[in-house]
Amino acid sequence: MLTFVGLGLYDLGDISVKGLECVRNADTVFLEAYTSRLMGTDVAAMEAFFGKEIRVLGREDVEQNPREILDCAAAGRAAFLTGGDPMVSTTHADLRMRAAAAGVETSIIHASSISSAVSGLSGLQNYRFGKSCSVPFPAKGWFPTAPIETVAANLAQNLHTLVYLDIQNDRYMSVPEAIAVLEEMAQKRGIEPPALYVGIARAGSEHPVVAAGTGAKLKETDFGPPLHILAVPADLHPMEREYLETFAGL
Repeated sequence: MLTFVGLGLYDLGDISVKGLECVRNADTVFLEAYTSRLMGTDVAAMEAFFGKEIRVLGREDVEQNPREILDCAAAGRAAFLTGGDPMVSTTHADLRMRAAAAGVETSIIHASSISSAVSGLSGLQNYRFGKSCSVPFPAKGWFPTAPIETVAANLAQNLHTLVYLDIQNDRYMSVPEAIAVLEEMAQKRGIEPPALYVGIARAGSEHPVVAAGTGAKLKETDFGPPLHILAVPADLHPMEREYLETFAGL
């Protein structure tokens, strides 16, 4: 059995009771550590909390060579942990299909996801979001502009955009960095940059930061430690505007 277990948004308190029971009863526990991270804990604390050794996986271990995961699941009970929900923003549908093809039974234990938390913290209505995108750190000779094109396409349809920010080892993109990159992308593509942003930091913690405003305003805002995420709103419904004025300083 291979069970995909969502850890939630921020710390060890976010896992469900069902998820906790699954992990503590597992023969092998894997942690996918490249699409999202729980900034309110670490692997050592997880091992102490679960009473289990945790094998930390990189992208290649999951997407290119998942044999160890599948072998352990074929031989016993394997728990595959992810930040957020395993099948939402940290999608692992490919691994589940590989397991099914190998004759391994699978199940999913869901948890809170950043895609729903953003709506709760910002007041932006979840059914008004279009296609999401990710902003990577620019690299030498590589500066993709697809993210700003996605934002522009959504705005043309009066839809909000959820913008995921890059995670690289111990480097985490901040909201001000993401806005600067998006504005540079807009300049390169001859696209008008967004007039309004909503930045969120440490969703799921006791004191998340939520701020709404222009790019100039949010680039000067101190969002504090990671993880950060960004939303680009379309035209605001009166209730959305009031919510942002009340809780995000619009």
